[in-house]
Amino acid sequence: MEEVRSDIPFLGSGIIYFDNAATTPTPEPVIESMLEYYREYSANIGRGVHEATKRATDSFESSREKIAKVIGCKPGEIVYAKNTTEGLNLLARGLDLEKGDKVIATILDHHSNLIPWQKLEEERGIELEIVRKCRDFEIDPQAVEDAINERTRVVTMPSVSNAFGTRQPVEEVGRIAEENDVLFSVDAAQSVGHMPVDVDEIGCDFLAAAGHKGLLGPQGTGFLYVREELTEEIQPLLYGGGIVRSVGEHKCELVNPPQVFDAGTPNIPGIIGLGRAAEYVLDIGLENIEHQEQKLVNRILEVDAFDNVEVYGSGSVQKLGGVVSFNLKGLDSHEVSSLLDEIGNIATRSGHHCAEPAMKHFDVEGNVRASVHYYNTIEEVEKFLEILGEISKELAQS
Repeated sequence: MEEVRSDIPFLGSGIIYFDNAATTPTPEPVIESMLEYYREYSANIGRGVHEATKRATDSFESSREKIAKVIGCKPGEIVYAKNTTEGLNLLARGLDLEKGDKVIATILDHHSNLIPWQKLEEERGIELEIVRKCRDFEIDPQAVEDAINERTRVVTMPSVSNAFGTRQPVEEVGRIAEENDVLFSVDAAQSVGHMPVDVDEIGCDFLAAAGHKGLLGPQGTGFLYVREELTEEIQPLLYGGGIVRSVGEHKCELVNPPQVFDAGTPNIPGIIGLGRAAEYVLDIGLENIEHQEQKLVNRILEVDAFDNVEVYGSGSVQKLGGVVSFNLKGLDSHEVSSLLDEIGNIATRSGHHCAEPAMKHFDVEGNVRASVHYYNTIEEVEKFLEILGEISKELAQS
């Protein structure tokens, strides 16, 4: 862990960074891989025969293999995106959904896994049903099964709630979707890189994640996993240079997936960095990352002992990802987050976390979110608890 911390200069400022669910700092080896591209072979991909463009193309394409190892799939099933949001939009827009087709989402979905389907409801007349039944901020799989009918085409849900930190029963819902011959999509923004993730074990047809969260990769990178048998069924969002075999005046012949989704000049250094980040977390070990995060979360959950603190979804550490969400009664979540920053240089996130329907459903104005990664330490958690305890005590006495 100390080696990883030494790879992240940002931490040298003394900050206690508990905002990893939003974005993670980038380690030096990932930065160096991008700088190497800029310094040694800064050329476009697939558009030439000179050595620099060959090297750029090889490095760009090799990231698919590295990402595939993280989630247990084939390289050809990895479609590059600039974040989870783009991956989910590519899926929603790329599927041939028509009026009357049904999509099932959940009340815990991030806006990025809700709004794309809402727009299809407005524009194409699909039916969007939101499953709301939960057990301690965990979606009830039976409620998902009850919502499926003969018109259902897609079920989608998060693997870990970004607002409340609770792990969702994706494996069970995956089995339900398969039994009912329904496509299953997972928003894995808060699980990939934080814990072992295997698309076969989940039983999902699609899975989207970002580079800049659990994978410790650069911003502006991400991917969408598309099961091999379905790659031909997803239409690209963009058309243009780089994805054609030949072009006539009125029609063209496109290349095969996954390269067909790479129209135009992509974020070449970012994708190279994402591949290096995938290697980096695999070197640490996804089980090791999960174990460290569980240890940290278990200690953070002791905030529940403070009289005026309410913790959400804290049933047990095994039911949480690397996120603990809470409120300090009597203070707005933004006020608590600001005080933690001002007093202890502790970075947390506050508000509705792009999950406004979830907050309204559970009658929560917003909450404070402390989210960790492998490089965080028990000492940092102790400092967090100390500062929060002081704030809590002052509030109780006022």
